[in-house]
Amino acid sequence: MNIFAILFWVLIGGVIGFFASRYFFKKQLQKNPPINEKMIRAMYMEMGRKPSETQIRKIMNSVNSQYK
Repeated sequence: MNIFAILFWVLIGGVIGFFASRYFFKKQLQKNPPINEKMIRAMYMEMGRKPSETQIRKIMNSVNSQYK
């Protein structure tokens, strides 16, 4: 009987840990996104193009929408 209780609590702990880590990871990505406007401009310049503000905003919106 005790082994079932231990397995049950391990399973519950795993589920709670998964959702908690997912929440904190998303929160951290919103605070410190892996890409910013300066990096987008640099990538466009490396390709030999000058990006417009609308292109930069469009890319930033698509990146930010992934984290919500």
